[in-house]
Amino acid sequence: MNKQVENPEPTAASRIDERAERIKQATSHAVASTKETVERAADQVEEGLHRATDKAADAANRATDKAAEISERGREAYDQTMDRADAWLEQARDYVREKPVQSVAIALGAGWLLGRILRR
Repeated sequence: MNKQVENPEPTAASRIDERAERIKQATSHAVASTKETVERAADQVEEGLHRATDKAADAANRATDKAAEISERGREAYDQTMDRADAWLEQARDYVREKPVQSVAIALGAGWLLGRILRR
C-alpha cells in the first residue's frame, strides 16, 4: 500500500503564490485609492482655477467698461470745449466786423500792456 498521500499542507510555492496574489490585490487597492484622491484634488484645483479665471475676466470686463465710460466723458468734454471756443471765436469775429476801430484800439492797448508786463 504505497499510496501517495497528498499533503494537506500547502506547499511553499502555493503559499508564495497566495501571498503574491494578496500583495497584488493590496497594491491594486492602494493605487485605486490614490487615483481617486489625486482625481479629487485635481478636480478641486480645476474648480479653483476656473473660479479665479472667471473673477479675473469679470474684473477685466469692469475695467474695460470703466475705461470706455471715462473715454466717452473725455470726448464729450472735448466736444463741449471746442464748441465753446468756436462760439467765442465767432463772437470775437462779429465784434471786430461790427466795431473795427474799437477792436484795433483794444488790441493795441492789450499789446502795450502785455509788453510792459513782460519787460519787468
